[in-house]
Amino acid sequence: MSTKPDPVPLLIACALGIEHLALRSGDRTGADGPVTVLRTGMGPKAAERSVTRVLADPALSEAAVLATGFCAGLAPGMHPGDLVVAEETRDPRGITPCVGTDLLVKELVRTLPGRTVHTGPLTGSDHVVRGHERSELFATGAIAVDMESASTLHSAVRTGTRPVAAVRVVVDAPEHELVRIGTVRGGISAFRVLRAVLPAFFEWHRSLLLPRR
Repeated sequence: MSTKPDPVPLLIACALGIEHLALRSGDRTGADGPVTVLRTGMGPKAAERSVTRVLADPALSEAAVLATGFCAGLAPGMHPGDLVVAEETRDPRGITPCVGTDLLVKELVRTLPGRTVHTGPLTGSDHVVRGHERSELFATGAIAVDMESASTLHSAVRTGTRPVAAVRVVVDAPEHELVRIGTVRGGISAFRVLRAVLPAFFEWHRSLLLPRR
């Protein structure tokens, strides 16, 4: 009698406590396999250390990895609460292609009707981007920037073949510059949006499961 293979785990990585709280308090039903929500800490180096350490665990060695949390939008017309689905992530070490972008867009539109979903390159930074730097990054073709996604996905694919993706919620946009991250939870809708995205993540995971070798 054949034995059904163990389901491939899903690792969801975020940086901030407020992001972790949103994800931990979201609807966890519908997951197809084990789900780990990892708080990496802020910045690309912290993300690299945390993701590399966690994926060294044999139980997570083949996990699909999805980077999420808040980001700064670069394109004019973006608003807090908009969603960004990365087609690729970029940092000084190169480009990491994302898997299943179209499916994520479809599921996010279904899960969060009325929310604008943007797709395009997501670039990494080692600091908070403000002012003229925003327009300079937009000129490279990137539509949004954050500090951890590119490092998270680079670290994930460096350790083995796996599906990776990045979905971010805009908290800071060209016409809506954020003064400090602490205003997010009380001042805009990004926390509620992030809390509601899990069903879309689970559907992405379900459709892209890799068979165990």
